[in-house]
Amino acid sequence: MRVLVTRPAGQADTWVRALAARGVDAVALPLIDIAAPHDPAPVQAAWRALGDSRLAVFVSPNAARAFFQARPQGAAWPASTRAASVGPGTTQALRALGVPPSSIVEPHEDSAQFDSEALWQRLERDDWRGAHVLVVRGDGGRDWLADTLRGAGAEVAFVAAYRRAAPRFDGECGARLAYALAHPESHVWLFSSSEAIDHLMHAPQPAAGADWSRARAIATHPRIASRARERGFGAVLECRPTVDAVVACIQSRAS
Repeated sequence: MRVLVTRPAGQADTWVRALAARGVDAVALPLIDIAAPHDPAPVQAAWRALGDSRLAVFVSPNAARAFFQARPQGAAWPASTRAASVGPGTTQALRALGVPPSSIVEPHEDSAQFDSEALWQRLERDDWRGAHVLVVRGDGGRDWLADTLRGAGAEVAFVAAYRRAAPRFDGECGARLAYALAHPESHVWLFSSSEAIDHLMHAPQPAAGADWSRARAIATHPRIASRARERGFGAVLECRPTVDAVVACIQSRAS
């Protein structure tokens, strides 16, 4: 059974290596492309005003990396600002980019899911009245955490540090897609984004109009699993977005 890792290219390669180290046959088939924003000025302005924010929320590793790629020369992470991460991958990226571990807040390690709701469980104990919060994300996304912080009295601003786009589905990516569609029983799709599923559904032939009832998927969040089922995947399993959990799910699927 071959696992198709659908995260953006850089993350997909990291997951492929981690799964291979656990004896899993995995290949990257990125279903989301990451691009720089058309105008970097808002991100640079957010950096200059970062010290005014009590908290900067990073919604993904891509958000963290893109934000730091646009950092003005000489800018440093302000000691008064905490960095909020939605999960281990984002935390790892922030640490690699030089954010002090003591400045990072993230969901509990044993959280059922790594998402905005789990992060809020770590934030809700604080008084957010009048606090400035910056949410670093792509072009769009869920507003649940921002709305919750506003409800607690915070002033929330957004900055789009990157753009998401559908992949080209050419070259190796197109070949892997065609082979997976021709041999659904020997593949399992690993989804970490509902948007990735939507991109797959709108891919050129042979994906467009394909019968997904024989296809199998693993989703790292209930919302993503629900989208896969809506799109017609015949078998969908849910698991936490960790390598150990995914490997256990794959082994369960294989047996």
